[in-house]
Amino acid sequence: MQKNKSNFPDWSGLIPILPDGGPRQRALYGELRRLIETRRLMPGEKLPPSRMLSQELGVSRGLVVGAYDQLIAEGYAETLQGSGTFVARDVPQASHAPAVARRRTVVKEVLPGTLGCGTADETTLRAFRQLFRKVLERPPETLFTYASPQGDIGLRQEVASYLRSARGMRVDPDQVMITSGTQASLYLIANAVLKRGDEVWMEDPGYKNARRALDEAGMRVVPVPVDREGLDPEKGRVLADNARAVYLTPSHQFPLGVTLTMPRRKALIEWASRVGAWIIEDDYDSEFRYTGAPLAALQGMDGEGRVIYLGTFSKVVLPGLRLGYAVVPEALFDKVLDLRKRVDRSPNALTEAVMAGFMREGHFSSHIRRARKRASNARDALVEGLSRGPFDIRSPDQGLHLIAGLKDAEEEGRMLNAAAEAGLGVQALSTMYRGNRMEHGLVIGFSGFEPQVLRAAAQRLVEAI
Repeated sequence: MQKNKSNFPDWSGLIPILPDGGPRQRALYGELRRLIETRRLMPGEKLPPSRMLSQELGVSRGLVVGAYDQLIAEGYAETLQGSGTFVARDVPQASHAPAVARRRTVVKEVLPGTLGCGTADETTLRAFRQLFRKVLERPPETLFTYASPQGDIGLRQEVASYLRSARGMRVDPDQVMITSGTQASLYLIANAVLKRGDEVWMEDPGYKNARRALDEAGMRVVPVPVDREGLDPEKGRVLADNARAVYLTPSHQFPLGVTLTMPRRKALIEWASRVGAWIIEDDYDSEFRYTGAPLAALQGMDGEGRVIYLGTFSKVVLPGLRLGYAVVPEALFDKVLDLRKRVDRSPNALTEAVMAGFMREGHFSSHIRRARKRASNARDALVEGLSRGPFDIRSPDQGLHLIAGLKDAEEEGRMLNAAAEAGLGVQALSTMYRGNRMEHGLVIGFSGFEPQVLRAAAQRLVEAI
């Protein structure tokens, strides 16, 4: 036996439960043997001292010694003079030993083209390393207590300043709530603002995770068709004029990539004002526009406080940071904050402090400029790689994904299989629809990978078909 095995480990969770009556020594022997055979107790592991186990079980020490002696006699345990009793190194194989289902954590390979990959480069990572070191060298008080559930005031101020200048929004730091991402923000809104059974418009096709969040919150999701001008408010009014809310991605519609036109933006705001509905604006990918200036956020056009704005640092920097934010109208803020207190008492103060410094010192704006250029080059390489295939390529002027259109479901299924074999991460466009009308194609991301990697993977797909 190795010397370090002489220190008895804490395995109180494995203490067997004995029956109230019957031959208890035999029961204890059987339970210990089961733990050994199923490898809950590993070869060479020390068993508890007989005195300690007898106290835990409320039985005589002699009973425990008897069970140990039987384990030793049958080769399941062995003694080391002066050190105690150990599980034998060569445990007998028992044909009746129950099979143990081992749960394995499978880490999937992230293929080129996979949606949702971060955009950080070495310059950005270097800045984060320096900022983490700086914060930990002079840690703020919020690291040693439960911080505000609303989020770090420094980060909220930076977010508000950024949204005013970059997205034309009317926002005060007191309206900003830091969350762990858009999905968390949407959960808070759906459960704090809406009620089970409320009708909610949603783009069709649309973001599946958002639809799932609304479904699970008990909403009646109403799929509203999307065309080249974005979600059609007129069709939404026909389908459910008195809906309580609408969830949409107006700057860069997911997945079709269109931008909600100004007439439809105005019509949407007028409808929300008339019926008292809320507009949930998911402004993901708004930083990645490659031609012309982006339209201002819906929130900046809203004069009545009907728009709830959701943003995230996941796509624009790193998903692993787990940082997003919501800009909540004053009339709703207390409800949302109260729910936040109950389900997620305090955000990650360390990451918040680092992100606040990242924005305050100018790293964020510099990162966006670099990331936008890299994403544009990656998009062009992906389009080039797909150009000889049977695709209707929609090269977007905004966002981090494109659509390679296909003619029907059969061709879509064939291309999904071919893409998997070629090592290109794709999703089926058809699965993002909820209504009867449906288009087919591949939804492919182009962030987080070098242009040559994307081009090569796309070319493998084309060659395979």
